[in-house]
Amino acid sequence: MDLSDVASEDNQALKQLILERIRSGGPISFAEFYELALYHPRYGYYFTCEPSLDYRSSPNVHPVFGAALGRQIAAFWRQLGRPVRFEVFEAGAGSCRLAADILAYLSQAEPEAFAAVRYILQDVTLTPATAQARLDAAGVPEAKAAVAEALPEAPSIDGCILSNELLDALPFRRVRKRGGVLHELLVGEENGRFVDVEAVPRPEVRAYFEALGLEPAEGCEAEVNLVAPSWMARAARALRRGFVLTLDYGYEAPELYAPWRKRGTLLTFYRHTAGDDPYVRVGRQDITASVDFTTVRRAGESAGLKTLAFTAQSEFLAGLGIGEALRQPPPADRLEAYVALRRAAIELTDPSGLGRVRVLVQAKGAG
Repeated sequence: MDLSDVASEDNQALKQLILERIRSGGPISFAEFYELALYHPRYGYYFTCEPSLDYRSSPNVHPVFGAALGRQIAAFWRQLGRPVRFEVFEAGAGSCRLAADILAYLSQAEPEAFAAVRYILQDVTLTPATAQARLDAAGVPEAKAAVAEALPEAPSIDGCILSNELLDALPFRRVRKRGGVLHELLVGEENGRFVDVEAVPRPEVRAYFEALGLEPAEGCEAEVNLVAPSWMARAARALRRGFVLTLDYGYEAPELYAPWRKRGTLLTFYRHTAGDDPYVRVGRQDITASVDFTTVRRAGESAGLKTLAFTAQSEFLAGLGIGEALRQPPPADRLEAYVALRRAAIELTDPSGLGRVRVLVQAKGAG
């Protein structure tokens, strides 16, 4: 496609807003560019676009994903001694599809756990009205759910803090190792187009790699997500007793910053097509990068969490029995539903697709 055709797909108002910021104050961090492109409250991608049109996430595959997480939440509830009140705080709840599927499963298969659960939804795009409309459409009782603006500052959650593909949607910085020197890649402007500008890394970027004891190799580009470990530390502080369940694309640091990963992990998604140029279709495409689970896990542990498990979604869902429903041949009148379930189970556990999502389970006062 001609570059002028791609540029025409930008959100022009958003592009001009970012360009003016650069022209008035100089190059900005990629994290600031990302924040504006995806989260600007009027023009940002998550406020103006429908992500399901651009990429496929596990909750949108089939309700069996929510049912599997519902089974895990019921197990967490039992591990805490079957408390009368058990909060599930879902950060990055988005469409509320996952919440609806989890609650539907619990109401049918785990009525005692369902009676105890109070579901809290948090997402920058959610208002109480929009969240309730989505939950009403899914048949979720109003008394079961509420909307929060953010994680609580003080320890107050007894239950589970859940996030699915949240951390890889948080603003990140970019770096490049060239000539033996680490450079931070800022976003500048050249003839009305966004370009990379090399600069001295911020102290917090250097501290990030010093804590890991490694840096990207010569000739490599990489991403540095400083927000994700901060979020995990806050989640740990908000949890009084219970579990933090994190599902996301990512790797341990040595693999994430491996010498062969020359272009890092930055990806864009537009109409289910992956790309690697964040400076086109500004405000119209998703931008993401894999999570450094080494740093995220350590952040939780430093804030009082104990790591119980770190595995792939394929293994996690298998352990929750996603394949059980496929073992017996269905009645003739249920064949279509069986085929749909089978396809979903395969897609959710495909090691080259959604099955490679990583699952981190941490706990405080439990496990």
